[in-house]
Amino acid sequence: MASTTRLSIFVDGNNMFYAQQKNGWFFDPRRVLKFFINEQPDTTLMNAFWYTGLKDPQDQRGFRDALISLGYTVRTKILKEYYDDISGKFSQKANLDIEIVVDMFNTVDQYDRVVLFSGDGDFERAIELLRSKNTHITVVSTEGMIARELRNVTDRYIDLNDIRAVIEKSDM
Repeated sequence: MASTTRLSIFVDGNNMFYAQQKNGWFFDPRRVLKFFINEQPDTTLMNAFWYTGLKDPQDQRGFRDALISLGYTVRTKILKEYYDDISGKFSQKANLDIEIVVDMFNTVDQYDRVVLFSGDGDFERAIELLRSKNTHITVVSTEGMIARELRNVTDRYIDLNDIRAVIEKSDM
């Protein structure tokens, strides 16, 4: 009898926003869940987390409510403004890497398989540690936006464009 695969999905929302913008299309959070649950037989979704920066507490309210209704746990942080000496411009950033890693390790006993939507090389060490616990790690990102370090430590890398047909948001 085949054993059930326990799956957790972690979406670095800000990182994925830029990756999708670069690709010129956006994915549907519902189709993402469906794709990874159905990819292997006997897969049970244990957790799905979505991390995003907000301009203010009401920012993206409708989107966040939709994610919650799909079963995602949504973690947010208010954007901070940074001045870039080189460009002379201000930019906004909400770094949620720590929250992602904390959730990964806080729920580590609940899953055997992780799908991380991010290209951020800061996750390299966390992924190494998770793999040492016999966790299968899939990283989803896009060419030109995935750090070499992250790609080297993952069990499997999927380019967003390779699964576009099954996860793209449709206007229906």
